[in-house]
Amino acid sequence: MSESNRIIKDTMTGFIGHMAKVLPDDIKEALCRLRDAETDKAALSVYETMFKNMELAAKLDSPLCQDTGIVQFWVRCGANFPALNELEEALIGAVVRATEDTPLRPNCVETFDEKNTGTNLGTGAPTIWWDILPDRDDCEIYVYLAGGGSSMPGKAEVLMPSAGYEAIVPFVMDRAVEMGVNACPPLIVGVGVGNSVEVAAMNSKKALMHDVTSRNDNPKAAELEDLLEEGLNSVGIGPQGFGGDSSVIGVNLVNTVRHPATLAVAVSFGCWCHRRGRIVFDSKLNFESKTHSSFVK
Repeated sequence: MSESNRIIKDTMTGFIGHMAKVLPDDIKEALCRLRDAETDKAALSVYETMFKNMELAAKLDSPLCQDTGIVQFWVRCGANFPALNELEEALIGAVVRATEDTPLRPNCVETFDEKNTGTNLGTGAPTIWWDILPDRDDCEIYVYLAGGGSSMPGKAEVLMPSAGYEAIVPFVMDRAVEMGVNACPPLIVGVGVGNSVEVAAMNSKKALMHDVTSRNDNPKAAELEDLLEEGLNSVGIGPQGFGGDSSVIGVNLVNTVRHPATLAVAVSFGCWCHRRGRIVFDSKLNFESKTHSSFVK
């Protein structure tokens, strides 16, 4: 094993494990805001349980949730990053080590064979999506622990363009109301819009990687984010579905071009325990965590 492979593998093993035990800074801050603004007694009791859960996870050095998900990576890597050729091997090795060291629950079941691999590896796992960026020598890695509950309500559909962008609202609202409680609210809501069903689905997953306080650069899309957040909060799902003043932590939307004859839309959900992280390596393999200020060398 090369030195660069070892450095990335060791760092990512620690980062994945840290993510399983400590929420991102923006999610913790958002949960504090929701708790402090809550007026429903049952909802307040649920929030207190959530914060107790976080406290015990830190004290016991244990994952926040027993479902540590399936590890997914979205890698935005410079073409001149010196360890590009070794990066996939290092990430796979980090998943195996984190499964043992954190520990992560083995969740990879081979389809049709119904066999749990026991390592969180398997056909197509871990999932790694790649963006190779020209004239750059750094590497930005988004990591997501995709739990079963939060993945269950996801949906993608191609709408008739005549339905208009306003049709996105009932599509998202209906799915959140119908299935959102399975994702352990308050929810993170990622909305994707694009030209085909798989593009919209990928956009919705990318939206889950955004800081929940951020807004789309397009003013019309940002207005839709605000409208969806306001509408979903008014439904009264509340934390863990017990009712309350807030049902979502945040709504983010990622959009790309559409074909004139299609309007593809998708929604992905994250639970209150939103285990996603972003880490950046420079050309000398120094790293900076962009989501977890508590993860340092």
